[in-house]
Amino acid sequence: MTSRAFLPYGRQDIDESDIAAVAEALRSDFLTTGPRVEAFEEAFAAVVEAPFAIACSNGTAALHLAMLGLGVGPGDRVAVPATTFLATANCVRFVGGDVIFTDVDPTTGLMTPKTLAEALDRAEPGHLKAVIPVHLRGDVADLPGVGAVASASGAVLVEDAPHALGSKADFGQGPEPVGSGLRSSAATFSFHPVKTIATGEGGMITTRDPDLAARMRRLRSHGMERPAGGDPWLYEMREPGFNYRLPDILCALGQSQLKRLPQFAARRRDLAHRYAERLAPLAPVVRLAESPDWSRPVLHLLTVRIDFPATGRSRRAVVEAMGADGVGTQVHYIPVSAQPYYVARYGPPDLPGAAAWYRSALSLPLFPAMADSDVDRAVEALARALGLR
Repeated sequence: MTSRAFLPYGRQDIDESDIAAVAEALRSDFLTTGPRVEAFEEAFAAVVEAPFAIACSNGTAALHLAMLGLGVGPGDRVAVPATTFLATANCVRFVGGDVIFTDVDPTTGLMTPKTLAEALDRAEPGHLKAVIPVHLRGDVADLPGVGAVASASGAVLVEDAPHALGSKADFGQGPEPVGSGLRSSAATFSFHPVKTIATGEGGMITTRDPDLAARMRRLRSHGMERPAGGDPWLYEMREPGFNYRLPDILCALGQSQLKRLPQFAARRRDLAHRYAERLAPLAPVVRLAESPDWSRPVLHLLTVRIDFPATGRSRRAVVEAMGADGVGTQVHYIPVSAQPYYVARYGPPDLPGAAAWYRSALSLPLFPAMADSDVDRAVEALARALGLR
């Protein structure tokens, strides 16, 4: 057992400027819905180059609001990659829609135009309302290609982008920030502590559509709106909404963290580059997850694909050995399509790309406060656990 501090797979990076921002909010007149919410939204929109940003209580709420805002409901279908977190599919069920699970590229974990088209071909007839490509690990999905397939079926794109704050894509017209809304109706983000910036819990939706933005703002606060020229206490509700507001305290932390995004992004890129160098000698047993040519990621996850059978070691044995060595890991993700709820609803999945990704995937530590030596430590622990040292 190592005597060194445990190295988790991810964690927040909070400094004195963040603490000061939260302390200032605590001393102010507003703890919940106050001026820091709008300030955080405006700063976030500027960073991702989108006209509108709507803060909300978490990334799942962001997805739910996007579905509500777009009017997804019973009888509608939404295509979702099998390799993602539960919330991507669950948000469709929250509003009564049905999920079409798509396969993914086994080397990137991303939905592709081909896997989307195949999923639509085998799906039962129904109205396809939206497609939710996931920017897994921080790598950007093929938005033009996926968007073309979606558009041909009359559907819009919603980018599930909690992993991809700071990432860009170059589809031949110059770099585009994830969240700009240039190729989708909306993009959703999460500020969970392991994400690129943290608010504890928190989420954001960006869009270029003013009507969609206005509806999602109403729906995050019980569906209330104040009529122009009405009495100061008057509010109206034309449709029920939810209490998905993000408090001023957390927005203060988010805005402070957002100022540090360039620093976080640069450090994550440096660490990813060092991982690539240190992992190269472990090939072909260990390979980094691939990045598409157009993707300019700020990686949230450092995922390797491992040929476990070639080593004679199970993934559980490797995870336990690395944990005993003081290095944390995680698996992203169990295919959502294989979860009991979805198997009971749609039957057993036949998605070989997602199954292959899941069999081989392991996420190693990646967060800005890591030292270069932590990368070396993680790779050495992996090599020992696999019997390659």
